[in-house]
Amino acid sequence: MTCRLAAALVLPCLVAAPAAAHAQPSDVLARLAEARAAHDAAPDDADALIWFGRRTAYAGRYEEAIDIFTRGITKHPGDARMYRHRGHRYLTVRQFDKAVADFERAAALVEGKPDEVEPDGLPNARNIPTSTLQTNIYYHLGLAHYVSHRFERALEAYERCLALSKNADMQVATRHWLYMTLRRLGRTEAAAAVVEPVGPGMDIIENGAYYRLLLMYRGHETPDAVLKAASEGLDRATLGYGVGNWFLYNGDPARAASVFKDVLAAGQPASFGAIAAEADLARLTVP
Repeated sequence: MTCRLAAALVLPCLVAAPAAAHAQPSDVLARLAEARAAHDAAPDDADALIWFGRRTAYAGRYEEAIDIFTRGITKHPGDARMYRHRGHRYLTVRQFDKAVADFERAAALVEGKPDEVEPDGLPNARNIPTSTLQTNIYYHLGLAHYVSHRFERALEAYERCLALSKNADMQVATRHWLYMTLRRLGRTEAAAAVVEPVGPGMDIIENGAYYRLLLMYRGHETPDAVLKAASEGLDRATLGYGVGNWFLYNGDPARAASVFKDVLAAGQPASFGAIAAEADLARLTVP
């Protein structure tokens, strides 16, 4: 079996949007109910609306979340957060061009302003937020271009994101996507320079999967060892996509396609690994 990359195929929406989960953990639904009540009590409050939209998305109700953020944009057109969060959910439902438009609008609104820490909706083990409004804008903008195979534009966004990344977690997350973007552009030496500062012993709070992939890119682990560690859930999607992409840009698209299919079987359709795997599989043809 042989595969080739159909580079000419460019689609704004490559696959159907993932279905929302039918059952949700009770704490997710309880927090959604609290966010809804807070929003209903203060419907013009921007923070309350954002948390209502975020909690709605965490419950798998992505289209509803988009509608909530759209209402937020109508009420608060100068609030970059509304575009940042709606853009994220446009990514989730695979409407990539709409996501790009939102992130670019958000970037224009924060240009020249101080950055701000973005509170986590799903806190990490240390309850320490690792991202900011501006890193999230450029990180997600990069992804929207990447999955659309606009790698030059993805490169610009990830370079901007890396300049804004002030902690180890954001550094490894951004360097991972920046490395993959450069490899897809055939810029192997530049990609190697991106991962050169990364080594064993870094204090990573929540982006351990990206960190492990960076160590793989540096030769500290083999792709097969990383795949064996990608047992389930989000790590399976994240690690699997990184390894599958490694096979793709190293000349083994058949193995890449097999790994991408395994990523989709991980049951994490909203993960960035699954979104990227779908985008690549849509361009891979198997005679």
